[in-house]
Amino acid sequence: MKCFEFPRLFAPATMISRLTLLLVLVPLAAAGAEDIDFAHQIVPLLKQQCGKCHTGNQKEGGFSLNSRESLLKGGESGIAIVAGKPDQGELLTRVTTDDEFTRMPPEGKRLSADEVQLLKRWIASGVSWEPGFTFGDPIYEPPLKPRRPELPPVVDGRTNPIDRILDAQMKEQNQPLLPPLSDETFLRRAYLDLIGLLPTPEERAKFLADKSPDKRARLVRSLLDRDTEYAEHWLTFWNDLLRNDYAGTGFITGGRKQISKWLYDALVTNKPYDQFVQELISPPTPESAGFAAGIKWRGEVSAGQTVEIQFAQNMGQSFLGINLKCASCHDSFIDRWKLKDSYGLAAVYAERSLELHRCDKPTGETAEAAWLFPELGQIDPAASQSERLKQLAMLMTHRENGRFTRTIVNRLWHRMMGHGIVHPTDAMQTPPWNADLLDFLAEHLVDNGYDLKKTLELIATSEAYQSRAERVTEATDDDGYQYAGPRSKRMTAEQFVDCVWQVTSTAPGKFDAPVTRGKPLPGAANSIDVHAKWIWNRSDAGNAPSGEKITFRKTWELDEPTDGAFVVITCDNGYTLYVNGRKLKSGDNWMQADLVALPTLKKGANELLVVADNGGSGPNPAGLFLEARIPGKDGPKAWLASDETWEWSKSLPNKSGKFAKPPKDWQPAAIVDNQEVWMSRLRPELAQRLSQGTVGSQMMVRAALLKSDFLMRSLGRPNRDQVVTVRPLELTTLEAIDLSNGETLANLLHRGAVQLKQRSFESPEALVTWLYEFTLSRDPSNDELKTLSDSLGEEMPVESIEDVLWAVFMLPEFQLVH
Repeated sequence: MKCFEFPRLFAPATMISRLTLLLVLVPLAAAGAEDIDFAHQIVPLLKQQCGKCHTGNQKEGGFSLNSRESLLKGGESGIAIVAGKPDQGELLTRVTTDDEFTRMPPEGKRLSADEVQLLKRWIASGVSWEPGFTFGDPIYEPPLKPRRPELPPVVDGRTNPIDRILDAQMKEQNQPLLPPLSDETFLRRAYLDLIGLLPTPEERAKFLADKSPDKRARLVRSLLDRDTEYAEHWLTFWNDLLRNDYAGTGFITGGRKQISKWLYDALVTNKPYDQFVQELISPPTPESAGFAAGIKWRGEVSAGQTVEIQFAQNMGQSFLGINLKCASCHDSFIDRWKLKDSYGLAAVYAERSLELHRCDKPTGETAEAAWLFPELGQIDPAASQSERLKQLAMLMTHRENGRFTRTIVNRLWHRMMGHGIVHPTDAMQTPPWNADLLDFLAEHLVDNGYDLKKTLELIATSEAYQSRAERVTEATDDDGYQYAGPRSKRMTAEQFVDCVWQVTSTAPGKFDAPVTRGKPLPGAANSIDVHAKWIWNRSDAGNAPSGEKITFRKTWELDEPTDGAFVVITCDNGYTLYVNGRKLKSGDNWMQADLVALPTLKKGANELLVVADNGGSGPNPAGLFLEARIPGKDGPKAWLASDETWEWSKSLPNKSGKFAKPPKDWQPAAIVDNQEVWMSRLRPELAQRLSQGTVGSQMMVRAALLKSDFLMRSLGRPNRDQVVTVRPLELTTLEAIDLSNGETLANLLHRGAVQLKQRSFESPEALVTWLYEFTLSRDPSNDELKTLSDSLGEEMPVESIEDVLWAVFMLPEFQLVH
């Protein structure tokens, strides 16, 4: 298939037109949208030119600018603005006419041509409006303290607290209960929302055959118990929210540090959310310090880009849903936050005197460390930085800080249901559409020990989540949001790539994130055989000299290049590991075994080199333990363990693992006499680490573990220089082009077609049915089955399979989580 051609299977005109509209017309319509700075461009213009007669209590001609809703509603003369259509509506007509009786403003200076053009662009882009902003008097201040609402009565046996609250709302609004999802649609939705993968045809068949009434609840729990898949799916959400990545701005210059290992471990072990945030604000180790540290930009930066101001903005946005960016430059006119508030929070992190800057100009005033909500307590500005951060961590997660818990449960609701209870999710200064629901979820989180999985389980087991998706149009929310069920969500870039890899078996064998994948299997200590022995340069190493440092080596011969291998290593007292001349890991705590993923091993000889160091202040036991494995389906395909076949030398390599001169004193290593010195304490941990390495290496590599590529960027993966809480919903021109012509996807589809060809499906119909069951969790219709089977032909050449894969992956039904 040539890159500019539609696949052959789209001979029917209706199918051509459907995808043509999707990939051509939709992105072209969206291409005109431009970023408009509402706060600094639109607000001053409307206030100056229209504010006297149409804001606050003034409503000349029945027309008010106080809110977006009142603006779109218009006044006595008709509709003022039609979002997305600058050629319609009275506003632009009135500001551009020469008629002295209808012109606006009626007196004074007219709008300039540039100002008129700005209004046209603003209207064309959809009339963006800062959530919560009003030209009238602010009428809402979110409560600080938590609240436990009384649950309404159960309706029709719907006992989930979420349903009790929402059923009462629907009844009050005279709305019928929402129709339920089919098992097939629920299955696909739950898999994609909770672990980011598609249910396999085998998993689908098993679920549909289950007739037990609690099968949906059991499915939700089983998905949340798939710790590794859960962690690697939600890693995308948290990397965005905590602006963590594996490459990009700041990493090369050392101005930015990853939190990848800490974050991965926190997710796979389901660290309680209050502890999770405390460790980000007041890091117990350097592994979680990168978020608070922000990005140290090179050269001169504006006052609003310093690490201290980044700290304030990120703390406010990520954990409280508060926008402090305006208040980092000047007192905000969108909400109540002042310049002094932002700088007070910034001063908590500052290690130097921090002068306030208003619009990037110094004021002469020095900021004093302070917390945004003194009702809960206050920071001691005289304390050290580490102590101030500890105090802030405790105040942020204070039991009486209801804004902390409301913010995260609102984010989770948005991810699961497609629209926040407060929306957008960073606009927590605005009213929720159901305060009881928001407050209940926040208290439920606390009641369950800040276990985020419990919140997700409560949502996913509700009838609300398991109801049909709301049909949404451009005009759906023009009069404000009205709950009518879940909303369909676009797959994230990582979800789309994962699902393509999953269906086509084309996932890469290695990844970029510096993490140890997986979680040990239960009972691993009793089921895993440990082969390695503790070795040194002599068997009686129970009293080795302190400071003795030697080099061990072993050559591993392989018949083919290999991905997925790993090493479990520890050394009493310290080690540095090199593989094929590349430094991989150092460790200095023998009581903690390290699990290290190996890079691709080459065909032929692979050299493992370990510099082992016996520390201490006097003679003490010394030993090295290392076991490397290449996992297979039924146990290790190959393994290598420290034993007497290794060699040792007194010569030491340089920091790059290279010797100045090849050592000539290599001698056989010795197995240390008393193995139980170490194994009595470490055997269970060593077995668990070997189990974890086996589990992690056997799972499909996920896109969230890779650096971003062109395909993922075009599908909306951000560069994470800033906190990102919501990704774009619109289809872009770049995405349409890359999906239809992009080299990355084209290569994947070709490799996937080759893989499917090798599976030897018995007929075209069998392949199409399998593909639909996997990708859409349903059977193809008769028309779909015939069209795609005819396109494949009886021989099913690779090119035709490619075409069919492309066609299915382009379907909105595939790319949306319904």
